[in-house]
Amino acid sequence: MSNLRLINETTTTSASKINITDVFSSDFDIYEIHFDYSSDATTNVNARLINSSGSVISASNYDFAYLQTRTDTTFGEGRGTGSTNFYYLGSTTSGSTLGGGTKLCIFNPFSSSNYTFMMWQNSGSYSSSTALGYKGIAVLEELSSVTGFQLDTLTANNFTNTNVRTYGIRSDT
Repeated sequence: MSNLRLINETTTTSASKINITDVFSSDFDIYEIHFDYSSDATTNVNARLINSSGSVISASNYDFAYLQTRTDTTFGEGRGTGSTNFYYLGSTTSGSTLGGGTKLCIFNPFSSSNYTFMMWQNSGSYSSSTALGYKGIAVLEELSSVTGFQLDTLTANNFTNTNVRTYGIRSDT
C-alpha cells in the first residue's frame, strides 16, 4: 500500500495564480505536491503559502536556495532571504507544448510552533532546444499554521494546461 494519500487535484487551463486551499492539516506532517504546467509566455513558477485564516502570506519571511541545471551552459545557483515568496520552482517557455514538472516536499506546514520547510526539484524548458532544471530548499521563517499554497507567475502570464496534485505522506509508527 502506498504511503501517499491524494488530498486534492486541481486542473486549470488559464490562470496567473493558482490557489490550493485547505489541504494541509494535522493529519500529516509531510506533504508532496506534484504539478505539471505550461504557460502562454516565458515565465518562472513561484509560490506563497496560505495561512489558516485563508490569507496569502506575503511578508518578507521566505528564504530559499537553489541549483539551476541547463543543457546549454554551466550550472548556476541562487538564493534569497527576506523574500515575499519562494522563487524558481520551475520555468517554462511560451507555447502549450513546452512546459515543466515539479515535485515539492513540504514539512510541518500546519504546525504553528515550527517553521515550514520545503524541498523541490523541477524539469522544464528554457527554449525548444534547451532543458532547464532546479533543485532547491526553502523555509518560511514565520510561526504560522499553513493550510494551503499559491502558485504564481508574478507576471501577467498565465499557466495553461496545469495539473496540481497534493498528497499527504503517511508514516506508520
